[in-house]
Amino acid sequence: MSQNSFDPRRFRSTVPFYARYRLGYPDALIARVAAFAGLRADDAVMDLGCGPGLLAVPLARLGFGVIAVDPEPDMVAACRAAADEAGVRIDVRQASSFDLPADIGSLKLVTMGRSFHWMDRAATLAELDRRVTADGALAFFADSHPVTAENRWRTILAEIGERYGRGQAPHVRRRRDPSYRSPHALLLDSPFPRIAGLSEFIRRDISADDIVGLALSQSVTSPDQLGDKAAAFEADLRAALAQIAPDGRFTEIAELNALVARRA
Repeated sequence: MSQNSFDPRRFRSTVPFYARYRLGYPDALIARVAAFAGLRADDAVMDLGCGPGLLAVPLARLGFGVIAVDPEPDMVAACRAAADEAGVRIDVRQASSFDLPADIGSLKLVTMGRSFHWMDRAATLAELDRRVTADGALAFFADSHPVTAENRWRTILAEIGERYGRGQAPHVRRRRDPSYRSPHALLLDSPFPRIAGLSEFIRRDISADDIVGLALSQSVTSPDQLGDKAAAFEADLRAALAQIAPDGRFTEIAELNALVARRA
């Protein structure tokens, strides 16, 4: 994504739903990443695209000096509120990969949770090359869902989303382009070519309300994006979900993963 096509307020209307309905990252996974990256107490960590603090707060709990950056002012406020509630200190900034504050010093680790695809990825890696220490690392956190009967609701969510324009979103179109390169491929050609994957699996019970909330937390089906079609979208989604689970109860099986990249 180029700076010209970057919308810093794309997630504005998702803020009430994001922390509540998005999967958080297990403490065990975050601790494993920190150990793998060789972090020690008070090491400087930046969470780039921090959202409401799903990574920044756990990292601060582990004793690191955390700087959290997000372009959406309401996400910045949510991250500050989460830090206050957790009783941890985080330096939260309103900024993005396109305008990182100049006064951020050297970093031992930079984390990105479901945010790298919103950046000019090559330019971001070049910028982080200048800011990350020689023994530092990058960690890209995400979640994925195995194809299994329990996750059938994921297919329904995607199908309803397509009806309401999901496929027209720029980042979705980019991923479907034959020339698209995965983060793994980009990293292998970057200053951080030593890559490894860490993950933890979870299974949990969820409701139809949780699935609707998840949809509204996503930029492709956010309240802003849906506009006056929001009520119809929710009705269609609930009707389709009721076809497979009339009681409104579902199971989610997910892999929470981190791709850790270090220098050669």
